Amino acid sequence: MTAAERTPPQDPGSWRLFRGEGPPRRVDMPAAPPWRRFGERQHTGALGTTAPGGPRPYLIGPAQRDIVNAALHLRRPLLVTGHPGTGKSSLAHAVAHELSLGPVLRWPVNSRSTLADALYHYDAVGRLRETNLRRQGDGDAPGIGYFIRLGPLGTALVSDGLPRVLLVDELDKGDVDLPNDLLTVFEEGEFEIPELSRLPPGEDDIEVHSARGGDTVTVHRGVVRCQEFPVVVITSNGEREFPPAFLRRCLRLDLPDPDEERLRAIVAAHLGADALPQVDDLVRAFLAKRAPGELATDQLLNAAFLRLGGVDLDAEGLLEAVLHRLGGAL
Repeated sequence: MTAAERTPPQDPGSWRLFRGEGPPRRVDMPAAPPWRRFGERQHTGALGTTAPGGPRPYLIGPAQRDIVNAALHLRRPLLVTGHPGTGKSSLAHAVAHELSLGPVLRWPVNSRSTLADALYHYDAVGRLRETNLRRQGDGDAPGIGYFIRLGPLGTALVSDGLPRVLLVDELDKGDVDLPNDLLTVFEEGEFEIPELSRLPPGEDDIEVHSARGGDTVTVHRGVVRCQEFPVVVITSNGEREFPPAFLRRCLRLDLPDPDEERLRAIVAAHLGADALPQVDDLVRAFLAKRAPGELATDQLLNAAFLRLGGVDLDAEGLLEAVLHRLGGAL
């Protein structure tokens, strides 16, 4: 954020774009926070924010950093726990950015997620429809590979050079059997696509779509086999325990809530060091209100961004507008 973008408006009330008066009018929308500028994305920084103007550091302690490095050396999944807003998901983006491993492949897990979702999808209905249409007209129907798309885990396994970074986000929200389902793929580094392995001789190598846009990869005899095991970052909010067999194959990393010094460093990294004197009272109020797991650091960043934009509210009033508990009834 530039100094010009942080300059408070001349009219103390001009930050109120919506007045609730009824008549339509045109307004000049102010610059969005750096972490909400989707059209300018270049990479992702700490706390899940995107930095359009240059890299912002991912702030992590030496002990936590060493665990990440151990997982990289051992080619083991990294199971990251911590309260919301501690930077669990952002760690995957930070590793991918710093090691130049390309865009992160993300698998957001929910209660309906299955291992098949992460491996591949076969559009059998689309293939049948396309075949029928071609029979009625001219030309040959596309091959079976046209109707198969690898999922994020499947795409992560086919890298033939540097490993890809796979973010398995909120695994604890998935079915109780999902961690055990992942074990076979993590241990063997391969999986089978039956629709391809059943093809007759002569159709050994099939081009299929990857999870990334129009990229294609070649699958030999229906088996996707990794050459470089991906960098796997699994996040959990601690809603459920995982099986011992799964935990044994992961390295565990717990990210603590940032203390006052770390909070100030995060604000400086995202909004500039000159922002700190202007938001000192916000940091103190945030620390006074925060209970474990009830507030997230990005909420403080939101409050600081509004303050720097000239919002004419005191610290308590401003925090009440943007801070809310992350658990329990509202």
